[in-house]
Amino acid sequence: MTTANPTVDWRALWRSGDLARFCFISLGIMLHATNETMVMTVMPAMLRDIDGVQFVGWSFAIYEIGSIIAGAATGRLVSFVSLRSNMVIAALLFMAGCIVCALAPTMPWFLAGRLLEGFGGGGLVALAFVSVERLFSRDIWPQLFAVMSAIWGVAAFAGPLLGALASEHLSWRWAFGVSGLGGLAMASASFLVLRMKAARQATGHGQVPAGFPFEVLLCLAASVTLIATAGLSIAPLRSSLLLLLGLAGIALVFGLDARKPLSRLFPQHPFHWRSGVGTGMTMIAAFSIATVSFGLYAPLILTKLHNVPLITTGYIIASESIAWSVLSILVANAKPERERLIITAGAFMITGGVLGFAYAVPHGTLPLILASAILQGGGFGIAWPFVTRMIVAAAAPEERTIASSAVPTMQRLGYAVGAAIAGIIANSAGFSQGFTPETAAGAASWLFVAFLPLTLVGCIAGWKTAQRI
Repeated sequence: MTTANPTVDWRALWRSGDLARFCFISLGIMLHATNETMVMTVMPAMLRDIDGVQFVGWSFAIYEIGSIIAGAATGRLVSFVSLRSNMVIAALLFMAGCIVCALAPTMPWFLAGRLLEGFGGGGLVALAFVSVERLFSRDIWPQLFAVMSAIWGVAAFAGPLLGALASEHLSWRWAFGVSGLGGLAMASASFLVLRMKAARQATGHGQVPAGFPFEVLLCLAASVTLIATAGLSIAPLRSSLLLLLGLAGIALVFGLDARKPLSRLFPQHPFHWRSGVGTGMTMIAAFSIATVSFGLYAPLILTKLHNVPLITTGYIIASESIAWSVLSILVANAKPERERLIITAGAFMITGGVLGFAYAVPHGTLPLILASAILQGGGFGIAWPFVTRMIVAAAAPEERTIASSAVPTMQRLGYAVGAAIAGIIANSAGFSQGFTPETAAGAASWLFVAFLPLTLVGCIAGWKTAQRI
């Protein structure tokens, strides 16, 4: 039996104030997504003022760690602290992180700011989804989630441009200053706008929820830190030992998580290839790790090696986000019999993008770099919705909620691990001794070639996932 989608009266929603309230809540998503991508184009200008090119991978990894921890914590915090209070605190944390980054005299201070931004931004995104469930009718959830996706795409497009414009015409510090003002506005508006009873009352009557995954999150943060530390000062024995310890820690994360039934972040067997959950999660992890180098290091390499203006790199990075959003919308209504082809095509598009970067970034071939960015973003855009649906459908009924929330968590974990590994590669190529045209040329190819085996794993996992449709 099929049920028709309810017709949404957007004018009535606007008159009631629900739509305006929802748009305001979604500003938290915009702040997070804009800041997440802005740092990519800010980094070249920042490194002219602050030494620490060897910490570039850390700047992204530590932000993702903060986001993962905040996302895991938020769903439980709303049980004993009101939604409005959570929103205000998350926005103030985000603002504080932006201020620390804007005023940072050294790279350690900047990294501390990035961690605070991750806590605040990750919390705001999670709270936006909680707000939909708590404050709006179930009938309009699909439409509201669609609006969220559109806002994310616009913000991801705006982030690199904001960073590039601020760096070229003012100062890179102004980019974080503007983001900080956004956090202050979000905190103020949260306090003033979220006056309804559902937003002012906690759901757990003051009781702390059981089963918070402290050990899992601590192990995750420590493991990514070990991997990132392995690349700071390259010494074969020390770096290899830290890398192996970090990877063992990541494996331990999943072992500890499986033993926490009340607070699991992932399905019970997230990498078991006999199920669609395992192959789908493997695909997401592999491609998330393998594709992080472009956003992190391409602006640095292109500006240092080929004198490409920051605004140009901003547009190229933004094009990846736009391709992701546009192609995701275009295939949203694809017939079920075409989903197998779409998932496989998406996996090969992502791999083609990484291959294109491996050649085009060292040579500074901007048209090919742009095409590769569109190919990579478009591959994610067409494959991710269907892989996500496949993972949720293949999960046991009692694990479907965990499976759906595990997809973005796995993606962020992949980004954090990928950023840490990319830091090892870049510093092995000479970044730890200084950022020069010679070291940029040495790292340009390896930052992409080294991840090609993982893209092959992603393609195989994607193909196996598609076969189960």
